[in-house]
Amino acid sequence: MSDCGCEIEIRDREERRTLVTLFVINGVMFLVEIVAGIIGDSTALIADSLDMLADASVYAIGLYAVGKSLLVKARAAQLSGIFQVLLGLGVLLDILRRAVLGSEPEPSFMIVVGLIALVANTVCLILIHKHRNGEVHMRASWIFSKNDVIANLGVISGGLLVIWLGSSWPDLIIGLVIAAIVIRGGVHIMKDANKEIKDAQAGQVSLE
Repeated sequence: MSDCGCEIEIRDREERRTLVTLFVINGVMFLVEIVAGIIGDSTALIADSLDMLADASVYAIGLYAVGKSLLVKARAAQLSGIFQVLLGLGVLLDILRRAVLGSEPEPSFMIVVGLIALVANTVCLILIHKHRNGEVHMRASWIFSKNDVIANLGVISGGLLVIWLGSSWPDLIIGLVIAAIVIRGGVHIMKDANKEIKDAQAGQVSLE
């Protein structure tokens, strides 16, 4: 029975189900946060919404990789990491623009939407937890889900600080921190994926 591939089929089915759920949650939250960020003029919310978009792309790429070879999974994870880094850099440019031109973030939007996003990402973290030590495309999903929870706490803290200090700078600083988290997570998974690609390629050479 151990050679029938049943365990692999069950694992693939579980991965697909988990990734589809994560994709839907992050896709919906991207739309919620980008609208709230634009209306509330919040860099932190916009940064977090783009983080959600990046994660949705990670889960979509992960779905493509389920059931594929280790090399395909590693390349999918590598692509996810690259996309994360690019989005993080985009957030940095927006922060620079707002620092120069100014902004007036609405802290109530930041706090309420940040709390909703925190609940959504906590659910994602629980769902992906069992796959945290799995193959590279699932490890990527785990890393990004952890980063999301940290980013959401940052958005909520930023909203409270905007109220307390009466300044837009906490919003910009939190946006900067989120961008750094996104870029750091992307670089981390790219390194992990590159190692997997080298190992997979070395294995192919040895078989030849």
